Amino acid sequence: MRYDLDIMSSFDKTLLFWIERLIRYKLTSLSNKQVTDKDKLAAIIQSLIKGTNNIDELAMTVKEARNIGLSGINTYFNPLFKLYNFCINLGLASMKEIDEELLSDFLASQTSSLSDASKKNHRIALLALFSYIDKQNENEDGSSYLYKIELKNWGGLSGKSGSKLPSYMNKEEIDRFLQAIDDFEFTDNIANRNRLILKIIIYTGIRVSEILNLRQKDMFKEDDVYVLQIKGKGNKPRIVMIKSSIIQNDLNNWLDIRVCNSDLLVCNKSGNRLTQAYVSRIVENILISAGIRKEKNGAHMLRHSFATLLYSKHRDLILVQEALGHADINTSRIYTHFDKERLRATIDLMS
Repeated sequence: MRYDLDIMSSFDKTLLFWIERLIRYKLTSLSNKQVTDKDKLAAIIQSLIKGTNNIDELAMTVKEARNIGLSGINTYFNPLFKLYNFCINLGLASMKEIDEELLSDFLASQTSSLSDASKKNHRIALLALFSYIDKQNENEDGSSYLYKIELKNWGGLSGKSGSKLPSYMNKEEIDRFLQAIDDFEFTDNIANRNRLILKIIIYTGIRVSEILNLRQKDMFKEDDVYVLQIKGKGNKPRIVMIKSSIIQNDLNNWLDIRVCNSDLLVCNKSGNRLTQAYVSRIVENILISAGIRKEKNGAHMLRHSFATLLYSKHRDLILVQEALGHADINTSRIYTHFDKERLRATIDLMS
């Protein structure tokens, strides 16, 4: 039986569902020669068929399997337990928001102090999960959403580098997209908010979760630029800059009508945090209106486009790494701090 990719009512339940399915599959495919209680194993598998209530309950079930001799299950579950908490902390709303870059960031932040063997186990677990999902998910039209995760570019392990690149827009497509942002017919009360979100993402390369979590007090004007103090993964701070002329009008108009329940810069009509899925839908609608089609049309593609254009213009990988808040996996340096003068090179990117 195959399932919708986002089968459950919420992201946390959906990710739990897929991890459960993989664990169940592995328990039936791992060698059971060392199993000391076959009846207990049958009961464990039955409990996985019914489903667990949360990740901690699943962890207890896995522990029971390990205690009867299936110790190999830890190779898969321990990294996936970490992945689950990592994704929940990011506030993801759909399985489609997970991609190769996010998984590379996860490996960087979670395995930097581990042995090579443990790093390999984490990679094996991720490949197993998303390969399983590729085979087991099905859309209404009978097609499948394919992650095709390889993690060959992850520098935490030695080996050949992969050649697969993330989807991104070239300079001509970015220009069309920027024009489409201004031309798109949003409803009046959300137009400036949505334009503000998209412009900040594509001009700075920050993650969707970072703009949705950005507070008003973390944004201030300095000469002709706005400085944004970003809290990245693991609450690691960094700053990005954007020319004030790019967002000033949308920012002013949004702040005039903004009614949020907290200090968040942007929020939904109820005053609460927007979802990443909502932002991705906006991006996809604008891409369609601009006649741009990519393999993956989500909001994360804007970040890839920024990074690609930044590198092509400055040929400075360190600048790209710092601007995106990426981990330097080869040296286990997860996040770096900015030099403001060097960072100013990013604000003229779209000029």
